[in-house]
Amino acid sequence: QVHLVESGGGSVQAGGSLRLSCVRSGYANCVAWFRQVPGKEREVVATLSTLWGPTSYSDSVKGRFTTSQDNDKNTVYLQMDSLKPEDTAMYYCASTRRSPCSSVGGYNDWGQGTQVTVSS
Repeated sequence: QVHLVESGGGSVQAGGSLRLSCVRSGYANCVAWFRQVPGKEREVVATLSTLWGPTSYSDSVKGRFTTSQDNDKNTVYLQMDSLKPEDTAMYYCASTRRSPCSSVGGYNDWGQGTQVTVSS
């Protein structure tokens, strides 16, 4: 089992930026960022191959969010720009040894989440 820890959440005004980090304890083929608002289904935000880099973004964040990684540090980042109030959610990173990275049902190791709040 891979242990993941997210950080970087916080409160910002609309139009602002935040960068989330996800540090993992071991190997993963793919890392994904998800978000969830209470009472709503969990939504995949972005996926990334630890070998090839970013593989997908949801339509709701495309052009505003960017994933990157530092494999020496086993860390994946989610740069969030032009934030909107509707981006408010708990953000989770998850990892898997499986492929493809876009198969969201395959993520079996999860972090504890970091809260992002965007005010208008």
